[in-house]
Amino acid sequence: MSAYRLLSFGFAMLTFALGLGAEPTPAKRAAAARQIRATPEEPSITFNSVHVDGPYIAMTFDDGPSATLTPKLLDLLATHHIKATFFVIGENVAEHPEIVARAAREGHEIANHSWSHPNFGKMSDESVRRQLQQTDDAIKSATGKRPTLLRPPYGSITAREKRWIHDEFGYDIILWDVDPYDWKRPGPAVVRARILKETRPGSIVLSHDIHPGTIEAMPSTFDELEAKGFKFVTVSELIRMAAARPSHSSPQPDGNVPPSEIGSPSPTPSPASSPGG
Repeated sequence: MSAYRLLSFGFAMLTFALGLGAEPTPAKRAAAARQIRATPEEPSITFNSVHVDGPYIAMTFDDGPSATLTPKLLDLLATHHIKATFFVIGENVAEHPEIVARAAREGHEIANHSWSHPNFGKMSDESVRRQLQQTDDAIKSATGKRPTLLRPPYGSITAREKRWIHDEFGYDIILWDVDPYDWKRPGPAVVRARILKETRPGSIVLSHDIHPGTIEAMPSTFDELEAKGFKFVTVSELIRMAAARPSHSSPQPDGNVPPSEIGSPSPTPSPASSPGG
């Protein structure tokens, strides 16, 4: 072999060896994968329910305050020593600020449910922003404190809206896993039976303090939930109680609890299925 060929062969071997050195070893690739998996998950901002260690649930009431029904509900909650979360309509807050002030003073949580109950999923960002800001301001005026939670009317909201609303207002987005469909006014007995059947530890129970039948259903509903051992907290308290899921559980989109851990949740909220939401 000529000296030229020997030199060319040696150069080729050197290049090949350098190439092998640049290729990550299996150990390096595994370490890189572990580092990626170790990156913390993005915090949840949407909740249908919460995985908790204990019999804790959150009762929520939408669309008020009602001049006549909400005070009756507040009296009942006080009798049972229950703290609830009220997702209020800004127009109603502006009309009855004293009722919202009373609810906050008695330890209930006040949250944003828009100014006039439109469908956010079909609105421009600026229109949604006005709905939220007006209601935020009305709640602050009535209670001295700004809300930290939002329930979009009808449960209608896009993934992009969730993100910018959370970034801009700091709101967690609250849906529900128990829906008695009280807006259809099926009667107090049906409202009670549906709540009792569907409620599980960590449930967020949807109902409305603007329907007489709902208020009539609550005394026996509270009695029977208490008899089952449930304890009542606000939504924010429930979120703070969130427990780590068992290792066999699969993470769900937006941090929701797998159905196997909360029983059978209600259908995904939509304008067609839950116009009172």
